Amino acid sequence: MSSRLTEARVLGDLDVLSRGGLALDDFLVEATTSVQRAVPWVGACVGTHDPATMMLTSARKYGALVANNDHDQLFGIIEYGSDDETSFRSLAVTDLRAIGMQQTTSGELERSERMTRLMQPVYGFADEARLLFRDASGVWGCLAIFRGSDDPGFASDEVAFLGSLSESFARGVRSGMLARLANGHLTDPDATGPAVVIVDAHDRISQISIGAEERLADLRGDAHGGDPLSLVTSLVGAARRTLGMPGAPLPRARVRTGDGVWLLLHASPLRGANGAVGDVVVTIEEARPPEIVALVVAAFGLTPRERDVTRLVLQGVDTKEIAATLHVSAYTVQDHLKSVFDKAGVRSRRELISRVYFEQYVPRMGSDVGPTGWFAG
Repeated sequence: MSSRLTEARVLGDLDVLSRGGLALDDFLVEATTSVQRAVPWVGACVGTHDPATMMLTSARKYGALVANNDHDQLFGIIEYGSDDETSFRSLAVTDLRAIGMQQTTSGELERSERMTRLMQPVYGFADEARLLFRDASGVWGCLAIFRGSDDPGFASDEVAFLGSLSESFARGVRSGMLARLANGHLTDPDATGPAVVIVDAHDRISQISIGAEERLADLRGDAHGGDPLSLVTSLVGAARRTLGMPGAPLPRARVRTGDGVWLLLHASPLRGANGAVGDVVVTIEEARPPEIVALVVAAFGLTPRERDVTRLVLQGVDTKEIAATLHVSAYTVQDHLKSVFDKAGVRSRRELISRVYFEQYVPRMGSDVGPTGWFAG
């Protein structure tokens, strides 16, 4: 049980870290370590999510979880392929920011497939606390921390304290994401084409296209990084769920490799000639700038109306036309623009367009346009 003074210091430290403009990896290491001072843990896992889809885009592990990637794929299958009410995907549609598993299940951990198939038998963890990195613009990631059988379970006041860190974590991830976007680079997606991985009904890779192994290797992080196949299996689990949900969108995620290339991963369930189901095809391709522009705009933390204004500004629409399109006054548009400029750290439309748009296009400007509509090499 931590003291109020320790909690106050950690809360203050997280706020400072989240506003420090740190790179994503640096922020997550510092923040997760800081949390341990107030809410002790023996193992921790941090994930980032695509806020538009809640799909996992990266994972980092600390403590007892470091250097153990043998079960990352199983985690992805359980997290996205089951109906567990404590999955991050399920928690994201509630108002909750943090939960403790012992507390949430009233001690009946057998209600959670994640705990009974993975956390208890494989790692020996007796309790887990989960935190969503949530702010007004969406859910940007998550933290899971664990305690062993000899440790006390997470108390209700510890879970409440974790919840108070939600916005700071979200701010730090958004800031780190923007830093990565600014430093990222684009290659020619037409030069290699999309890579394809087919996963069978038994969660084994049955077929893989030339170049797909290299794409997966590019997604591998440092010593704290998880198995990149966990990103694939997360999509596979989510894709299978769409079979029973007519009209449901197919799962997709925007992911950045270690060398700065942004990829788009999406999955679709397959149906065999005899009607058999279970196989899933996962496609990995270079993300076009419009995909990343949307992520940048979301990372600025804009309100829905500010996003509308920004979208029209990027299209070159003037204030009067924006006002007419959105059915508001020109003064209201100007107010929205001032707020957008403040959040984006710019002073004019020109600077906004430069930061959000041309950072993604300029590296390819002047090249010929290929048959897909993207710049050729």
